[in-house]
Amino acid sequence: MASQDWMTKDFYAVLGVSKDADAAAIKKAYRTLAKKYHPDRNPDDAAAAERFKEIGEAYAVLSDEAERKQYDAIRSMAGGGARFQAGGPGGAGAGAGFEDIFSSMFGGQGGNVRFQTGGAGGEPDLDDLLRMFGGTPSPTRSGGRPGPFGFGGFGSQPQPQKGSDVLTSAALDLRDAVAGTTVELTADGRTMKVRIPAGVRDGQKIRLRGKGRAGLNGGENGDMVVSISVNKHPVYSIDPVDGANLRMDLPVTLREAALGATVEVPLLDGGTSKIKIKPGTSSGTVMRLRGKGATTRKKTGDLLVTIQVAVPKKLSKAAKQALEAFDEAMGDTDPRASLMEEAGT
Repeated sequence: MASQDWMTKDFYAVLGVSKDADAAAIKKAYRTLAKKYHPDRNPDDAAAAERFKEIGEAYAVLSDEAERKQYDAIRSMAGGGARFQAGGPGGAGAGAGFEDIFSSMFGGQGGNVRFQTGGAGGEPDLDDLLRMFGGTPSPTRSGGRPGPFGFGGFGSQPQPQKGSDVLTSAALDLRDAVAGTTVELTADGRTMKVRIPAGVRDGQKIRLRGKGRAGLNGGENGDMVVSISVNKHPVYSIDPVDGANLRMDLPVTLREAALGATVEVPLLDGGTSKIKIKPGTSSGTVMRLRGKGATTRKKTGDLLVTIQVAVPKKLSKAAKQALEAFDEAMGDTDPRASLMEEAGT
């Protein structure tokens, strides 16, 4: 999306990175600033909204390798690189004119190249240069599609170009992540309602086709990429491997774990289910309740229940005596008997 506006916009300064910053540094800077100036965090703040828009525009260009090269070239022409000057022969100390640039490009003599720009006596702009090469003006002014470094090419026709992707994020409660929900998102200066499918996981990215920036010359729209974060729930979590499965810890007593028991388990939908604990079950044992997880378009997951033997922090005198009697009754049983030997293998 080369534009003559690029001559005056310093996207590196907008993101606070150096001109030789790599893709990772640019992405990190964008995420930090986008989070800080996001409209959800700055409601009714016009200045923050404008800053958020500038940050998105800068990242859209610098995160695209081809557009970044094009931007750097145009900025170089306008600033610290080659200077475009119209008119007569350059004297001592004069900057390089168009003739000098054409000479370096085509191996000719600068003095043999002559042209007339639209502005009489003024400095030629980028669109004058594009037209002179048989190309098209910048898209923001005439809808054209420049080639490398903003040039349309000799006699080339504008080609369809897909629009840039737009990045945003959404924080969901676990129940909404499991069941799916509709959220209102603000990205690239626009606010829209987006449907989040059931069974999304924390850290997952969802690509919404055609919800990004508009394409050029009839090209298709870019996409919106939504980064999902799921808020913690006091009981349940979404399995990081299979988003259709849910996980939870189930506290049981020492007696229930040692002798076995049937225990009631709460479900995310408000119901309950029963689970049978075998005698001698240890902490960390995982049991599966099939079909009690999340329901997605592809399947219904399971609820993975991790048994945790609850150890009381305070014991009555009678309870202490009972435990000591239990230990005595167990005789010389040592749960760590083979630990040292196995640790050395």
